[in-house]
Amino acid sequence: MNLSRSAGTTGLVLLATIAAPAAMAADGGWFGGIGVGQSEASIANNRITSELLGVGLATASISDKDTDTGYKVFTGYQFNRNFALEAGYFDLGKFGFTAQTTPVGTLIGEIKLRGINFDLIGFVPMTENLSFFGRVGANYAQTRDYFRGTGAVTVLNPSIKKYDTNYKAGLGLQYAFSPSLALRLEGERYRINDGVGNKGDVDLASLSLVFYFDAKKPTPVAEPMRVAEAPVYVAPVPVVAPPPPPPPKPIPYAPKRVSFSADSLFGFNQSAVSPEGKQQIDKMVSDLRGTTVDGITVTGHTDRIGRHEYNMKLSTKRADAVKAYLMESTGIGGEKIVATGVNGADPVTKPGDCKGTKVTKALIACLQPDRRVDLEVRGSR
Repeated sequence: MNLSRSAGTTGLVLLATIAAPAAMAADGGWFGGIGVGQSEASIANNRITSELLGVGLATASISDKDTDTGYKVFTGYQFNRNFALEAGYFDLGKFGFTAQTTPVGTLIGEIKLRGINFDLIGFVPMTENLSFFGRVGANYAQTRDYFRGTGAVTVLNPSIKKYDTNYKAGLGLQYAFSPSLALRLEGERYRINDGVGNKGDVDLASLSLVFYFDAKKPTPVAEPMRVAEAPVYVAPVPVVAPPPPPPPKPIPYAPKRVSFSADSLFGFNQSAVSPEGKQQIDKMVSDLRGTTVDGITVTGHTDRIGRHEYNMKLSTKRADAVKAYLMESTGIGGEKIVATGVNGADPVTKPGDCKGTKVTKALIACLQPDRRVDLEVRGSR
């Protein structure tokens, strides 16, 4: 684009620009808003390891889910350009961990955080539109803890709820598009009671839209004397093609269930997956290509022959072996795969199909369908 004008005209236009009123947030009044961003928690893995060790379990591995999406809604009153009071509701999301133990077991923990807050906010104007601000206040949070264990891990109290009041603080920038609309970029720290005797911090980095309901209009400023300007050539505005449509959203589908004969996956009385068994699992994995896997449940089954304790130990080891091979062959994290073992409580054979209690080759062969490993895959395409 080519522009041409006299030096005197340019100076008058610059003066008019400086004298023009700039958009700014209201000096006072009620406001409300909504924000969304990423929350992050610090999970004390050393404490989890210590508590498992206290009950005789060594920790083989721990995987954490320490980030989530958080949001908040708020309202408040702005006394002037420098001070405001604000109250709101927040949901910091869900965090958790999955710990694998020796003897073989799994401990899964989740925590959900939400509550209300009341803050004092101080603003420091940097320009007519941009302000730096800081906040201090209190939060009253509800903490919900959920625990479940498999294998050697036993959970005595699977659900805990806790309410507590703690401090919160934050820093940010606010940009006013007009007297009634502004955008905030800020980071906040919430002090939280985790419900099981520990306090920690959860951070939220968010973007918020702020609406001022009774914003004052800026005082009109007398327009400067207009001076005729030299003709200006303006290049034609190029036509911009519309953006392409967004990609289709993934379509969830009903869980896929597959059952493998334990005799085809393992050797007799063994818990290591055989080469032939790995080929069968690989074929199932190939059918999942193009699928976003949300979770897999692996359940090992035995027949009714033998002692309950022995059958539970063998079925659990076999389920864990299939889980380990799925993690190795697919790259899916252990937090998405739950492995459990059960006794012959869910047989495939019907009552009366396999008569007798004496262990014979005929009875073992008849009960073969009951010895299996079931997989349930949940996901979307």
